[in-house]
Amino acid sequence: MRHSSWAKEYKSKQIALYDRTFVLCAILIVVMGLVMVASSSMMVSTHSYNTPFHYLFRQVFSVVMGAILCAVVVQMPLRHIEKHSRILLIVALALLALVLVPGIGRSVNGSRRWLHLGPLNFQVSELAKLLYIIYLAGYLNRFRDKLVDNQRTVILPIIILGITSVLLLLEPDFGSAVVIAATTLGLLFLAGVRVRYFILLISLALLALAALAVVSPYRLLRLTSFLNPWADQYGSGYQLTQSLIAFGRGGIGGVGLGESIQKLFYLPEAHTDFLFAVLGEEMGLMGMVTILLLYAVFFWRVFVIGHRAYKERLFFAAFLAYGLGLWLSCQVLINIGVNVGLLPTKGLTLPLMSYGGSSLLTNFVLIGLILRVDHQMRIHYMSQH
Repeated sequence: MRHSSWAKEYKSKQIALYDRTFVLCAILIVVMGLVMVASSSMMVSTHSYNTPFHYLFRQVFSVVMGAILCAVVVQMPLRHIEKHSRILLIVALALLALVLVPGIGRSVNGSRRWLHLGPLNFQVSELAKLLYIIYLAGYLNRFRDKLVDNQRTVILPIIILGITSVLLLLEPDFGSAVVIAATTLGLLFLAGVRVRYFILLISLALLALAALAVVSPYRLLRLTSFLNPWADQYGSGYQLTQSLIAFGRGGIGGVGLGESIQKLFYLPEAHTDFLFAVLGEEMGLMGMVTILLLYAVFFWRVFVIGHRAYKERLFFAAFLAYGLGLWLSCQVLINIGVNVGLLPTKGLTLPLMSYGGSSLLTNFVLIGLILRVDHQMRIHYMSQH
């Protein structure tokens, strides 16, 4: 039997049962994120807390806690996770509903997305997206043989997607709803749903999103202002114009680490949603290309891991890796698209880099799950061959 290169390498060198390229990319992205959070938040941190590194210290704490969570998740057999996937979905929906309850959910800038956890605030949509994808991977594994010929099997995940999206839109969190919808459609396509059903689902999703945008005037304004942000550069187009100024100042090589002007209270959310703009200003095109290459290799390895698991008929593991890869890659594309003016403004962080404990902890759990998929798939391969 013909062995793949990674299996041969394992047999000959006894390498660790993890994808080293994936791990290295994740570490480099996180380290770059810490550097950029430190740089982009210095002024706002000094202004609010009289210390330049308040946000950096909190981010480092989140990285440490995330690494611990990652190590714990790697030890969890996937069969146990799949067994409880339906319960995890109930937890996700309950959290999304709970955050909408006045007095329980915390509102910031008009959005009710956070729950108080002692001194910390946790954004429940981040965890809900993860639990939703775990459920969807389990569902596709259970009904994978019926997805091609029985359209009824497609109806349930679409209904659950609708419920989840409505709860997200009530916060409101339009960006997360778009990410969840795109991830669901991508997974259904990879699972083998017929193209005609897939086209119908995309059409329905686009119509629903368009209707929501038109019904809510502020959403329509945000969806159209990016087309010409200079028309209202001190109003609806303010964030994007400041972001574009940052990229313009950065040029090819950047103005130098820590030398950004736009982070000096010109660019709102410089250490969260618009971190990539500060990176472009300080490190220029070369820095942006480096980060994009790291993300590209990171996601390439995720989908390679999923493909290998699929070939080994570990379908839950494969769908889980595919789903997590689709989710995070969609969020990266949307965040960067917003920063450079290709997409309307959305409140989505740049995964593994932007400031935010909820996002970072969830991303580390995601990494742990992918490493578990990789580890379990390799063990299965070696036992079979």
